[in-house]
Amino acid sequence: MKITKITTTMLHDPDGFVVQDATIPPVDPGAKGRSQLFVHIHTDEGTVGLGMAPGQRAIREVIHQNLDGVLVGQDPFMIEKLWQDMYWRVRGFGRKGIAFQAIAAIDIALWDLKGKVLDQPIYRLLGPAHESVPIYGSGGWTNYSQDELVAEQVGYVERGIPRVKMKVGKDFGQSEREDIARLEAVRKAVGDDVEIFVDANNGYYAKQAIKMSKIFEAYDVAWFEEPVLADDIPGLAQVARATTIPVATGEHEYTKYGFRDLLTAGAADIVQPDIYRVSGITEWMKVAAMADAFNLPVAPHAVSLVSIHCAMATPNIKVVEVLGAEEHSNRVWWTETPPYDGGTWKPFAERPGLGLELNPDALKNNVID
Repeated sequence: MKITKITTTMLHDPDGFVVQDATIPPVDPGAKGRSQLFVHIHTDEGTVGLGMAPGQRAIREVIHQNLDGVLVGQDPFMIEKLWQDMYWRVRGFGRKGIAFQAIAAIDIALWDLKGKVLDQPIYRLLGPAHESVPIYGSGGWTNYSQDELVAEQVGYVERGIPRVKMKVGKDFGQSEREDIARLEAVRKAVGDDVEIFVDANNGYYAKQAIKMSKIFEAYDVAWFEEPVLADDIPGLAQVARATTIPVATGEHEYTKYGFRDLLTAGAADIVQPDIYRVSGITEWMKVAAMADAFNLPVAPHAVSLVSIHCAMATPNIKVVEVLGAEEHSNRVWWTETPPYDGGTWKPFAERPGLGLELNPDALKNNVID
């Protein structure tokens, strides 16, 4: 079997969520719309692998201008070789950012293709470690009013999900009192038995984060995510040493080498690789194994419909993120997604690859150039 061509499709959800966190500048209150890029790997035997990436045209350009030639004519089962070929093709301009997201989309599609050919879901190819995995409901965006924030977080709990995440560090860390008031309101609304994670999205400085962590401890916060700039590894380590709340980070690391530096510095208590950014399933699994060697848990960032496969094969998995913003658009992109079982989740067991099928209505009505 050989790869014959790579095609891409961009879909747009006109009602998709536009969100704001600590370090995203203010958005128009009425703004809507979310896009996603899909990659199709075609073979001479007719099977097509499906991958995805954020809806950025620049990612699509890297795929077609720089990576097509690496893939066409090659054996799609040689995933590690193809990953290495792509990695070195973007050496001069990739390293981090959109080039690695292009590799991720193709890598996901290769795994989906392999699963389809072998008639197995991806998690079974990787080697399952669990029957199902825990999930948490994620959102709590800073452009939500306090009432909207509470309603969303309570909504997750009412669906049987006993873990939620909300944003802090509002206005680039300049609204500390509001951060505390919003956290207090969520804790009061969900009760004492629900885990609350807080995410500052790089919004605080180290000493500020340490001060805030002491206040957050009173609300039994279960982790403190990206308390400082993701590239400030010494600052992350400083916060991790100073607080009893586990520090979660890693969503903005693009290589296993970045994760090595995080771990050896003692800058992460919970490791959060993002499949889109860490260049796909192939590299994500290496990062998870590295975290296991440090006896640390893994909690994947976003991209839940792919992350769930990796999580099922990761012995040191902690929990999988379920984003309300993703859920909304998933109902547009896909014919069906695997249902949650309260606070746990697993992929479709009888569907090969990702187990997903693009919605024909979306392919007819939501394609954009």
